[in-house]
Amino acid sequence: MFSKVLVANRGEIAVRVFRACEELGIRTVAVYSEADKHGGHVRYADEAYNIGPARAADSYLDQESILDAARKADVDAIHPGYGFLAENASFARRVEESEFVWIGPSADAMESLGEKTKARSAMQAADVPVVPGTTEPVESPAEVKEIADEYGYPVAIKAEGGGGGRGLKVVNSEDEVEEQLETAQREGEAYFDNASVYVEKYLEAPRHIEVQILADEHGNVRHLGERDCSLQRRHQKVIEEAPSPALSDELREQIGEAAKRGVDAVGYTNAGTVEFLVEDGSFYFMEVNTRIQVEHTVSEEITGVDIVKWQLRIAAGEELTFEQSDVKIEGHAIEFRINAENAANNFAPATGTLETYDPAGGIGVRIDDAVRQGDEIGGDYDSMIAKLIVAASDRDECLARSERALAEYDISGLQTIIPFHRLMLTDEAFINGEHTTKYLDEVLDKQRIADAVEQWGDGDRSEADNDDEEVTERQFTVEVNGKRFDVSLEERGAPPLPSGAGGASGRMQRPPQAKNESENTSAEYEGEGDTVTAEMQGTILSVAVAEGDEVSPGDVVCVLEAMKMENDVVTERGGTVTQVAIEEGDSVDMGDLLVVLE
Repeated sequence: MFSKVLVANRGEIAVRVFRACEELGIRTVAVYSEADKHGGHVRYADEAYNIGPARAADSYLDQESILDAARKADVDAIHPGYGFLAENASFARRVEESEFVWIGPSADAMESLGEKTKARSAMQAADVPVVPGTTEPVESPAEVKEIADEYGYPVAIKAEGGGGGRGLKVVNSEDEVEEQLETAQREGEAYFDNASVYVEKYLEAPRHIEVQILADEHGNVRHLGERDCSLQRRHQKVIEEAPSPALSDELREQIGEAAKRGVDAVGYTNAGTVEFLVEDGSFYFMEVNTRIQVEHTVSEEITGVDIVKWQLRIAAGEELTFEQSDVKIEGHAIEFRINAENAANNFAPATGTLETYDPAGGIGVRIDDAVRQGDEIGGDYDSMIAKLIVAASDRDECLARSERALAEYDISGLQTIIPFHRLMLTDEAFINGEHTTKYLDEVLDKQRIADAVEQWGDGDRSEADNDDEEVTERQFTVEVNGKRFDVSLEERGAPPLPSGAGGASGRMQRPPQAKNESENTSAEYEGEGDTVTAEMQGTILSVAVAEGDEVSPGDVVCVLEAMKMENDVVTERGGTVTQVAIEEGDSVDMGDLLVVLE
């Protein structure tokens, strides 16, 4: 077994891997960007190394910086987590060719399955049903139109390296082809360093079913049952559960065996997920995620198998110690993604300080997170700050326990989607397991979401002052040659710390931070006219208007990327553009001026 492992990731997944390492007696190494100096994964690890600025391309996607940190720390192996470089075959190959062990599938398997067109071809060869579409990348609008003419609209344009809904664009008519193709290619390049896309027939109202697999280097392949990930907004999952409430026993067995057959055919090893779309009793291969999944937790809860520990053991050359017949599905589990988003505002990302952070607990409740009270939640990365996983003997008990747990979960200082989750536990379609991937975006009444946020959305309230509490110990962070160290300092008669800074003890406690008052560099406007301002912190991806343009209510003025999501910024009023205060690539804060209209 390894003696020291570096996790090339951040947040809760890094902490999840560290905990598995700790139980196996493995020392842990974190990497972090400037934005994550005080991140929970940094606080948890035995060692931590700075790898660059906040921008992911300059830190968590910087392969050389990560490998350099691994050499400095003298680790045995690298675990990629999910996202960032987790499905980057070139990085996996660089690790394989280095002195380190790659904790994941081989680079060859990632190339076969990680890029979607190759994966579709491999699955067809293994007699696994696939959605009708291309098995080669497309480059031009004409190619997309040709495929749409063959299968009919709508069609889906998908990034080859994509996942989590990113790089996926639905085309409903010929007029949309060019714009959606450009957007899918841009997202593929930005998120996965791969602008290549393919096209397939878009299923109208499917279930999203995925199968967790484990495969060792000795020819053994096992699956751990399926997960239902059908509740999604804009193709990104928000609630996942296992097993699926919608599959018959016969269909469940067919999908599980198809997943094993597909990965076995390409010599896959380590953990992975085979994703399917199910509609009208038929199932179609969608993609293979060649990594650990966000929702791996629910499979662990119903099987008792620690998937991350098995990732480590398999990478160390160990053989799976259980047969397929030993895998027993017991009970039911649901995962709720605790995202920093305002569900009433189309799930727009939210930022702020966790003035209160008091997670749920009790029997059957698991929290995977990397945050503590007093932490700043910025807009540089994904909006998920934690995961609430609830397990029980059956689905009915799991739903009831989830109601209790969500009511207990206390967060203030920024908005989260907890109110939305509480709404879903009163929703007839969700309770009956009848929802599809279209339910949230196209069926659920948005006013019900707004009402739920009004009823339960207390995320902006502030806690009472704790200024009377005497604090005698402070924690600071220093860096020496890029390596992070925590320093404790006792002060007698010291002034109190800000609220929340001393609210948690243990290895994930957050040291106080000073606010940089010069961070807001927005343009100012003192004249007359209607202004369009940023509703969130983020980066301007594109500007759609220029001075002198005439715009109508609802027109897009720019596209703002926040927490890895593209958001169209629209004007509520019509008029003439008299000032454009931003350019492509600019960083903006909430409330910053974007456009002025007269």
